[in-house]
Amino acid sequence: MILLSLFLTLSAFSLIAFGGVNALLPTLFAIAVEQQRWIDADTFAHYFAIAQAAPGPNLMTVTLIGWHVNGVVGALIATLAICWPSSILIFWLQRLISAMRHERARQTIQFAAAALAVGLILASAWQIALQINTNWVAYALTLGAAFIATATRWHPMYLILIGAGLGLLGVI
Repeated sequence: MILLSLFLTLSAFSLIAFGGVNALLPTLFAIAVEQQRWIDADTFAHYFAIAQAAPGPNLMTVTLIGWHVNGVVGALIATLAICWPSSILIFWLQRLISAMRHERARQTIQFAAAALAVGLILASAWQIALQINTNWVAYALTLGAAFIATATRWHPMYLILIGAGLGLLGVI
């Protein structure tokens, strides 16, 4: 029964995860931790960190949640559930958009989709920042990293190292 719940819940989530799983990470957290109680908050954070550190797609967080629920079978079901609805939807939408004769309408739809994805990712990042930042130094680091990432050509690894250094020093 839990595998069916996993499959149906993640299939529905897939349809709203426009911009990728990370775009709706707070929603995935709410589903996996607060509603379904498949995992606890610490495990979710660990799985997210593993998924970000590992090469491959960002949906690995979902795969790890499935693995936690029911081993390899759970991981396969979770991965399939997160992939199949959005893949079919995008396939048909892309066919529809490609068949459009008006170039301006096609570009408008594509720009709107890109703006939606970026907006969802920014909203997700903001929600995560609100949950994990505990003091003004952490907020300053978050805002500073966002500014540096958008205003300069610094490699993100420098920002990660600065954050790690501040963490090791006990500043954050």
